[in-house]
Amino acid sequence: MTRYIAAIDQGTTSSRCIVFDHDGRIVAVDQKEHRQIFPRPGWVEHDAEEIWTNVQTVVKGALAKLKITAKDLAAVGITNQRETTVVWDKATGKPVHNAIVWQDTRTDRLVRDLGGARGQDRFRDLCGLPLATYFSGPKIRWLLDHVDGLRARAEAGEVLFGTMDSWLIWKLTGRHVTDVTNASRTMLMSLKTLDWDDSLLAAIGVPRAMLPEIRPSSEIYGEASGDLAGVPVASALGDQQAALFGQTCFAPGEGKNTYGTGSFLLVNTGEKLVHSKNGLLTTVGYKIGDQPAVYALEGSIAVAGSLVQWVRDNLGLISSASDIEALARTVEDNGGCYFVPAFSGLFAPYWQSDARGVIAGLTGYINKGHIARAVLEATAWQTRELVDAMSADSGVALTTLKVDGGMTANELLMQFQADVLGVPVVRPVVPETTCLGAAYAAGLAVGYWPDIEGLRANWAASAEWKPAMAADKRNSHYRKWKKAVQRTMAWLDADDEG
Repeated sequence: MTRYIAAIDQGTTSSRCIVFDHDGRIVAVDQKEHRQIFPRPGWVEHDAEEIWTNVQTVVKGALAKLKITAKDLAAVGITNQRETTVVWDKATGKPVHNAIVWQDTRTDRLVRDLGGARGQDRFRDLCGLPLATYFSGPKIRWLLDHVDGLRARAEAGEVLFGTMDSWLIWKLTGRHVTDVTNASRTMLMSLKTLDWDDSLLAAIGVPRAMLPEIRPSSEIYGEASGDLAGVPVASALGDQQAALFGQTCFAPGEGKNTYGTGSFLLVNTGEKLVHSKNGLLTTVGYKIGDQPAVYALEGSIAVAGSLVQWVRDNLGLISSASDIEALARTVEDNGGCYFVPAFSGLFAPYWQSDARGVIAGLTGYINKGHIARAVLEATAWQTRELVDAMSADSGVALTTLKVDGGMTANELLMQFQADVLGVPVVRPVVPETTCLGAAYAAGLAVGYWPDIEGLRANWAASAEWKPAMAADKRNSHYRKWKKAVQRTMAWLDADDEG
């Protein structure tokens, strides 16, 4: 039997290739960042060609580090930043425009117009999502409206749309497909039929001819070319659903929180569609082959790890992201300072695209250590809001939070997260569960792992943080946080762009 499974993680700030063994342990990894392009305030773009070049580089690098070839891989899976939108020429393979990133807010006016009198919930019953700049459908519409001649070419099937999974699968295999998890983030798919919905396509203004075929998350899409020649491309999962899968949250009620560029809390709701009454998203968790789809509730935070990156790159307060913890530890608390990073508006549970970031509670006492601590605490407080919403929707209080992603290496953040939730926070042995989930799904498709119960046996905890903050102190800080959040709202005027 071939020895390994590879996963390509095409993320918001970088692309990675991780190789796993049969125990689900990392045996090789290579990673490369790509440019963040900011043409205007609120606009965020990526160069899809640069990303494809980087993906090829990290695949080659990971195989070289392990001194193996494609013949040693049973399959490759793909996980990706989800709503980022790319349209490319079917004949030449060239993108017609930079990819529009999920954080981008240029469609703010469009989503308001689409909502009309019914507002942001106009399509929620069909697709599970509120009208927001976050999702792919309005981004496609923006491209069709602003790139000369693109709509006619789209209607003729001469250009193709994809989220980053589709782009990579097309580059690797020549097939134009996506999986149900990524399709569920476009605002164009019916959660019940798991197919593109004609009424949504007509309302948002997207031609069906440019859309990929929707497939399960775990199945063989085709064989790869290039450095992965002959390897089955056998899974695709949006990054947060991949993390749910990698954390082996296969039973209803099981969930996880991933701390990456953004932060995302997902809870498995089984084969049942649960519509949130508290600002959460209803989404597809995963679909294995011919088995029924599994659904999830999701709380989405736009800015988490990217805030640390912003402090590094835009403010220059630290030289590397890992320095944020040491700087934050130079002070005992936040000094009364709260940072609400609504750079792309507020996501769950508010869905206020006209919000913008604030630093509240500033006094002459505040120094860069307090700012650093407020930066870390922002992610924990936003997570607290999501947990509260989850509990309100489910009627069940959280008892433990499973966590993963790069920010879980920050001990100060993880302890503060446990403190503000009042429950233990547990990190697995393999914290990079987005890649692991894509590897698991690909392995299931080719028989590398026999079933999901075998995957459960691989999960093990590596660290646990228990709450140590008094309830009255926790509640006092939370009230201040909520006041700071209110200060961000309705910042944009009607005539502002993004």
